[in-house]
Amino acid sequence: MSDGGASMNKLLIIDDNDSFRRVLATSLVGAGKDVIAAANSSEALTRAAEHAPAEVLLDLRLGEESGLLLLPRLRATLLAARGLDDARIVLLTGYASIATAVEAVKAGAHNYVAKPASVTEILAAFGDEGPEASEPVESLERMSVRRLEWEHIQRVLADNDGNVSATARALGMHRRSLQRKLAKKPAGR
Repeated sequence: MSDGGASMNKLLIIDDNDSFRRVLATSLVGAGKDVIAAANSSEALTRAAEHAPAEVLLDLRLGEESGLLLLPRLRATLLAARGLDDARIVLLTGYASIATAVEAVKAGAHNYVAKPASVTEILAAFGDEGPEASEPVESLERMSVRRLEWEHIQRVLADNDGNVSATARALGMHRRSLQRKLAKKPAGR
């Protein structure tokens, strides 16, 4: 793990799953990275300001928080800390879809990687290849109706800056119904 100081090799992992974050950090340290870890958005912003990492691996789902909503604040914090807008942010998710990949890139992500991803795939995502989903497009297009609904809700939620009431109005549903849908894990493909 990191001890501070500037380095182009610093990588910030932001994931709310403690055991996954620890295992991934250990693997990335073994691959030569100087790893800093955070479990939520407030820790992530603090660590980004303190350590100015060149690379960030951000989970899409941080408990009840959305990594997509954290992305712009994270970019602003990194810009202030580094003085350059060159930090690379890769979104890591277990809920891969074309819609969220596009939203991630629009929000400033360098790339998008679907879980489970190997350390090699994660490191490759920080390369110069540009944004691309790590699953073939044809497998992402075959989603269930419930899954498509969840993706649409996430997109509208992001458009409304995470405001649940505004999202419920935009979707024409009761706020509490929307909150119940958001509390559930997304439906499978």
